[in-house]
Amino acid sequence: MTTAIENSNDTVPSIQDVYAAHERIKPYIHQTPILTSSYLNELTGAELFFKCENFQKAGAFKVRGASNAVFSLSDEKARLGVATHSSGNHALSLSYAAGRRGIPCTVVMPRTAPKAKKDAVIGYGGVIVECEPSTSSREETIARVLADTGAEFVHPYNDIRVITGQATCSMELRDQVPDLDAVVAPIGGGGMISGTCLTLSRLAPNVRIYAAEPEQADDAYRSFKAGYIIADDAPKTIADGLKVPLKENTWHFVSNHVTDIQTASEDEIVAAMKLTWQRMKIVIEASCAVPLAVILKNPDVYRNQRVGVVITGGNVDMDTLPWITNA
Repeated sequence: MTTAIENSNDTVPSIQDVYAAHERIKPYIHQTPILTSSYLNELTGAELFFKCENFQKAGAFKVRGASNAVFSLSDEKARLGVATHSSGNHALSLSYAAGRRGIPCTVVMPRTAPKAKKDAVIGYGGVIVECEPSTSSREETIARVLADTGAEFVHPYNDIRVITGQATCSMELRDQVPDLDAVVAPIGGGGMISGTCLTLSRLAPNVRIYAAEPEQADDAYRSFKAGYIIADDAPKTIADGLKVPLKENTWHFVSNHVTDIQTASEDEIVAAMKLTWQRMKIVIEASCAVPLAVILKNPDVYRNQRVGVVITGGNVDMDTLPWITNA
């Protein structure tokens, strides 16, 4: 049985690795657009540039890391397929990438994961094994899957191949929008933030990097303040993609390169999500609304700044929109 790369800080990827990843995955991803909103600029006092990964293949940025991992495999390793655990976007992204390479994909998903994301996994050819909605249940279940299949484990975020793939998003953002003062992205396990740190610390070290997190799943915030990883097993938040804890690879980037982690309440997240739908006319997930929520909550930090905002995905269950179910 093979497992994901376990690396220490002395094997952090180079910027050349990011460029190589971008070339590797280019046939399987979109270079997503930048959108702006004069209304949101006026509301926040900042100049916001939204990197719209909700328009990405498979509907989320995670297709970048998943594709880099899948197409990095040797033919021998790829033959037995890939497997992962994920609440949704990594699961469907790995299923998409595996389908493009023509290899099997098994994903362990919480039984409470959104139906839209489960349907997408199945649509891309992935096989779902359900688990309880906790980190411990995910890890126990994936261990059994790997033992049964011999598949290559592709961790949703604590995998150097995945982090390097995610780094291509901020590389594009830097090229599309010069002279940014700051970038804000959601944080759960830290794959996107780690990729952002990997790129910007090398190509634009003066750009401040802020991570946005739900108050009800604020283990990254508490870890950042404490100086070591604090992991919650099963937090409850509407931002279902941000429930997982940091791991050693992502903690390296967060602890060394993130300027600050800011949090938003459930009501603030829903309000930011609804505002984006109304004003920008685009579909985003609750997890993607957390950056705008913290910008609205901390206007003094961002006022008069050029700010990149990563919209990480758009895979939404239309039958359970929060402003309907909370009514």
